[in-house]
Amino acid sequence: MRFLRRSIVSGPGFFALTLALLFASVTDGTADPRRFATSFEHVDEFAGFYIVPQNYMGSASHDLSDDRVHSGRFAHRAWVTQANPSIRFRNTNHRAYPTIQLYTLEGGAFRTPVEVIFWVWLDMEIEEGEWFSLATLDHTTSDRWDPVLVNLSDEGFVHLMHTPTNGRGERSFQTDSIRFPQRQWVELSILLHFDRRAGYAEVRQDGQLVSAAPVRRGNGFLTQAHFGMYAPPTITNGVVYNDDLVIVEAAVEQ
Repeated sequence: MRFLRRSIVSGPGFFALTLALLFASVTDGTADPRRFATSFEHVDEFAGFYIVPQNYMGSASHDLSDDRVHSGRFAHRAWVTQANPSIRFRNTNHRAYPTIQLYTLEGGAFRTPVEVIFWVWLDMEIEEGEWFSLATLDHTTSDRWDPVLVNLSDEGFVHLMHTPTNGRGERSFQTDSIRFPQRQWVELSILLHFDRRAGYAEVRQDGQLVSAAPVRRGNGFLTQAHFGMYAPPTITNGVVYNDDLVIVEAAVEQ
């Protein structure tokens, strides 16, 4: 099954109906607070956004799949079939995802703090020195992103990366006891505020705080994000599913 435009009507369940209403409210600009929501039921939900081409670098692909879902009929599936070459000064990381370019929507980028909630199912062997990116959250509108990442380490812990600035990994809190369970659905929630002086990020796994860090860049807006497959070139195989994603402007005291 390829990631193509298809005429798909989701089931009559409450969650599917809620998502449809939320997505409609985003596009007509009437939501308060603003939110973007998807259960990955139809590729048209990402119309106008950049989608990584199939068989990227001959090693990674993605689609809307019905073989493992959290709700609805479909989830986003991304997989790796072989390693990529490691080339100095070139990013050869595995990529297979649709971007969510909030800044292109009516109303533009989302004002932070935002809360990002999604479900993920992962089956991937991560060797020493490797990682897997569960979420990439950015404040720019260019192809040269300057993001905060939510990564899974080779020790099995979810952690924030590129905090407080790009290339660094300083955190105010990091679990050393709550490991990420593979081959089951896990809920991740991220609270993120882009601000050069007082920004922050917090990640919860199934409701438990696992990582927190200062964020010292951006001007108060989340512009774009991606989930799905983003991993180092040395990864040789694995699959990840994402479902039931919500991004919402959060009413949080500053």
